[in-house]
Amino acid sequence: MNYPYGLLPDSWLWTATIIYLMVLIPVLIHLPWKQMAEPGKLHVFLGTCVGLMVLWNMSATFLPGLDYHFLGTTLLTLMFGWRQAFLAINLILLSMILGGHADWQTHSINALIMGLLPIAIAQSIFNFADRKMVNNFFIYVLFNGFFGAALTMCLLLLSSSCLLLLGDIYTLELLNYKFYPYLPLLMFPEAFITGMLITIMVAMTPGWVSTFDDHRYIHGK
Repeated sequence: MNYPYGLLPDSWLWTATIIYLMVLIPVLIHLPWKQMAEPGKLHVFLGTCVGLMVLWNMSATFLPGLDYHFLGTTLLTLMFGWRQAFLAINLILLSMILGGHADWQTHSINALIMGLLPIAIAQSIFNFADRKMVNNFFIYVLFNGFFGAALTMCLLLLSSSCLLLLGDIYTLELLNYKFYPYLPLLMFPEAFITGMLITIMVAMTPGWVSTFDDHRYIHGK
C-alpha cells in the first residue's frame, strides 16, 4: 500500500497532490486545535501516533506497492474522528519519509489511499451503525471495531491493487496468484487488533474513544 516513487505515472502523482491539498487544507482549518491541545487528549493522540508509527514499520511486502502492515485507520477514526485520523496518518507517513521507509514524492497519493480512503470507509460504517442499528455496546464493538476494520482493510487492499491494474503495473493473473488469495489472512489481524483495543478502551477508558457514549451504548440498556 506504500507506493514507491517511479511505480506510478507522474501525472497521477500531480493529480493526487491537488486532491490531497483540497482535502488537507479544510481539515487543518476545521480541526479543534484548542481541544486537541489539552494535555490528556494530546498525550493520547500523540501516543497513538507513535504506536502506529512502530507498527507501520513492521511490514511484509508482496509486490512493490502492495505491502501489508497493521493500518489502524478504523481505530483512529473511532477514537478521534475522521479529521484527526487524517492528521495522524499524515504524521505517520511523514515519520516514514524521515526514516527512509517512504518517498516524499508519493506522500500525497499514499495519504489518500492509506489515509483518506480507509478513514472514509470507517466513518461511513460508523455512520450507518449510528443511524440504522440499535445503540448497543456489543454492536458498537463488533460492528464498528471488528467488522468495520476487516471491511476497511479489504476494500483498501482491493482499491490499491485496482489502481495498480489500471496503471498496467501488474496483471490480474499475477495478483490472483501472489496477492488476492491472502486477503482473508490480511483482514483478520486488522479486525482482531482493532476490535480488541476498542473493547478495552470503551470498557476501561471510554473518554479516549470520542465516538463512544456511555449513555447511548450502556446506561439505560
